[in-house]
Amino acid sequence: MLLPDSVVSSPIFAVIATFVAINTVIYVALAVAKILPRPNFGKWLHQQDRRTETRSIYPDGYLADAGREPAQR
Repeated sequence: MLLPDSVVSSPIFAVIATFVAINTVIYVALAVAKILPRPNFGKWLHQQDRRTETRSIYPDGYLADAGREPAQR
């Protein structure tokens, strides 16, 4: 369907076209951000608040079966 020149060159059409363009750019940016992996900022920041000893109920690591060594971290 073709619109007449008077409709296409009207100010309200320009406002709607601008809104659609901005909306499209935002949705493309959100889709790309959803595809990319999340950044892990914990590795980048200095971690002074780490515990010096474990507070786990398995202080030597979880043993899946009795013959295995504790899991190393």
